[in-house]
Amino acid sequence: MKAENKTIVLTGAGSGIGRELTFALLEKGASVAAVDISEAALKETQKLAGDKGKNMSLHLLSISDRAAVEALPEQVLAVHKQVDGLINNAGIIQPFVRVNDLEYATIKRVVDVNFYGTLYMIKAFLPYLLKRPEAHIVNISSMGGFLPVPGQSVYGATKAAVKLLTEGLHSELVETAVRVTLVFPGAIATNISDNSGVKAPRQADSGKKSKFHPMASDKAAAAIIKGMEKNKARVMVGKDAKFMLKLYTTSPSFARNFIRKQMKELLD
Repeated sequence: MKAENKTIVLTGAGSGIGRELTFALLEKGASVAAVDISEAALKETQKLAGDKGKNMSLHLLSISDRAAVEALPEQVLAVHKQVDGLINNAGIIQPFVRVNDLEYATIKRVVDVNFYGTLYMIKAFLPYLLKRPEAHIVNISSMGGFLPVPGQSVYGATKAAVKLLTEGLHSELVETAVRVTLVFPGAIATNISDNSGVKAPRQADSGKKSKFHPMASDKAAAAIIKGMEKNKARVMVGKDAKFMLKLYTTSPSFARNFIRKQMKELLD
């Protein structure tokens, strides 16, 4: 689905990939219903968008709040008169600790935002999308959604759930006008740790050079929009995501051991 003249609902629009997705969509002539939990971040995104920011509406809510999400479609329609697309970008990571050391309150928060938040948004907007001549849903999973990452096991479990939810949705909607795209980003340069309330790994604190080179968030956003406009079922974002998927597919044991060694330095 081409973005031009479409209204796209975008979660996590206040920072990182979400902010860059907002800019990219506006540049292509779309209107954006920008959703975020931070009012200041939303206003900053709109300010940075310049004149094109007039084609944005700002919606302050937590996607983990089902009642707030269910009220959102009518709020968006009141401004834009139509809804053509949904990009479920918002998400948080967990502290970089093993499951044994993870508190239940933290587990619940990660599950509520990453999985239930995505599900709530889909359930809220899909009836409206099905009424459009063409529409699109983009769900952001993670490299951790297909590859086990110690220290992010619960986060990975939520992103694996998003993966299967999206793939199932793709099959369910294949005979409708709603297309579905699943995105697997690798390491992207964002402030997700701060937004998640998570301290950066000790490796980062120590100044030790990372083995991975994060992709710039604007390039990641461009790849995601390109995938949507080409109606791709799956989009791999970053060389690391593409490499690890190939490695995990051909040799799961080697791939698991490779990632385990990388994360061991952060967890020990």
